[in-house]
Amino acid sequence: MTMADRMFDTHPALDAIDGPALAACLQACRECATACTACADACLAESDVTELIACIRTDLDCAEACAATAAILTRRTATDPQIVKAQVTATRTIARACAEECEMHAEHHAHCRLCAEACRSCERACTELLAALE
Repeated sequence: MTMADRMFDTHPALDAIDGPALAACLQACRECATACTACADACLAESDVTELIACIRTDLDCAEACAATAAILTRRTATDPQIVKAQVTATRTIARACAEECEMHAEHHAHCRLCAEACRSCERACTELLAALE
């Protein structure tokens, strides 16, 4: 059981959002934010950094979106499902775009391969949470 699961179990203001899907999306967003930040930093250290500018930008955009989504998902009191849906939908779109960008560099840069994996995992978790919100 993750810390998020344990915290949600103790929260006095639980709502209708599915607990396991919520916790999985929260964790995937946090991992993706970390992977994207690390990938952007690793790209900056590469000798072919100019070829990685789009990757760096997408990594940083994805990291910010994932961090914002994790924060929104953590706050459970008076949750507005429409805001959650909009944020998770946007994050899924950004995670997909970042995965696609990183996959273009994955053969030459292991950090891009790992980042793409984290982004795809986040994309799946967002999709699963959106299905649970329907």
